[in-house]
Amino acid sequence: MAGVRRVAAVGGFALASAVFEAAVVTPRRLQIRDVPLALAGWPAALDGMRVAVLSDLHAGSPWVGLPRVRTVVDRVVAARPDLVLLLGDYLADVAFSSHLEPEPLARVLAGLTAAGAPAVAVLGNHDWYAGGRRVRQAFEAAGLPVLEESAISVLRSRLWIAGVGDLWERSPSVPAALTGIPAGAPVLLLTHNPDVIADVPDSVSLVLAGHTHGGQVRVLGRGVHRVSERSGNRWARGWYPQERLFISAGIGSSVVPLRTVAPEVPILVLSPA
Repeated sequence: MAGVRRVAAVGGFALASAVFEAAVVTPRRLQIRDVPLALAGWPAALDGMRVAVLSDLHAGSPWVGLPRVRTVVDRVVAARPDLVLLLGDYLADVAFSSHLEPEPLARVLAGLTAAGAPAVAVLGNHDWYAGGRRVRQAFEAAGLPVLEESAISVLRSRLWIAGVGDLWERSPSVPAALTGIPAGAPVLLLTHNPDVIADVPDSVSLVLAGHTHGGQVRVLGRGVHRVSERSGNRWARGWYPQERLFISAGIGSSVVPLRTVAPEVPILVLSPA
């Protein structure tokens, strides 16, 4: 009987430690790291271009209040990217979260452009739950363009950024987003949800997505958070060269305030393959 109690005590301690790690330690362990990507057809003139990818803030969730967002912004600016891409789900919808208005959040995120790098955004499903039109207006008033079935050129028209609406809350159209882009121009396509990948033509240099949180809570190598309706857990995070798809694990949490996957802001360093 004493042995059973001892095993139960050890198991209980291990479980409590794992929950503490996922609730307190890992969510605060932000990783900002360079990720080299070699892209077919990428122009030599943009060799070495640094692209910061910020997704799934879920601001208002535990450990992601406005002071934390300011810290993230400062660290991204210090990494000196040439371009900042924001991939949606800026606001929280999670247990124990606090309500944040989109306007002050947008003003803080506008600091991403402090060193002169342009920043471009798309919205995610949680932004629409919070009132997508208001979120979009707040971002654009702060100088952060939001793309939805549209595209803009940046870096003196050397690069095109296209963006689609959220797959769950809008009616995304990749062809509409690419309309008007000159043939042969390098294109980065922004989508919150990676499941639009089936509709992406070869003319797109790179697709960037969030939404998955990298699985958020991974047990025995698998994400408890189902990362994709189409692919199950196949697309969780990182680089998928066959699809020309990069997925960021993001920063905040959804549904439950736990993460075993460290929050991240990858800095993609792009070069010709």
